[in-house]
Amino acid sequence: MRRFLRENTLGLFFLMGFLVTLAAQSIAGAADHNARQLAEGGAPVPWVAYVTSSDFAVDVAENWQSEYLQFLLFIMVTVWLVQRGSPESKQPGEEGARVGKVNRASPAWARAKGWRRRVYANSLGLVMGAIFVLSWLAQSLAGTTAYNNERLAQLQDPVSWGGYVTSADFWNRTLQNWQSELLAVLSMVVLSVYLRQKGSPESKPVGAAHAATSVEN
Repeated sequence: MRRFLRENTLGLFFLMGFLVTLAAQSIAGAADHNARQLAEGGAPVPWVAYVTSSDFAVDVAENWQSEYLQFLLFIMVTVWLVQRGSPESKQPGEEGARVGKVNRASPAWARAKGWRRRVYANSLGLVMGAIFVLSWLAQSLAGTTAYNNERLAQLQDPVSWGGYVTSADFWNRTLQNWQSELLAVLSMVVLSVYLRQKGSPESKPVGAAHAATSVEN
């Protein structure tokens, strides 16, 4: 157990952080929802009712889809695009997809030939892309319900799923997350050219030249 914990501290740290912040979001979100309910003359709802509501689901899903879009784009564009001096980039001239060396220690599907190797060679992008699409679909479905609840409360007719995904509300929610994720990746790629963090694999060595590319601490 100790060995498992020691060898998986990074993943466990972010898993615990995710669970804690998700729980905290649900509590804060329920409090905010009930405050608005009371201000509008409605009745507060229990925490369980809130976390199973479309309001909570759309808030969670819209963040998930933008995060997975960020990683999907970063994974895919770094196959072909480079940034001179960034540890997040391949060396200029090394653009393109390569399988790399395959030996007995390689995963079974990497050692296989044909469609299995092709699938495995693109499995990270495929899974990230699938999670992005599913979370974006979840956002659109939960968002449609939440949006129609607001419209019905204002004595307006509900809209269809197609009507919602072409609405300003849906794209406002979507694009405000996308632009922040793209800015974060841009900052990481460019700032890591000139700035350092001793001991981090996301940074070049402190003494590395600014032009040094794809160099880890």
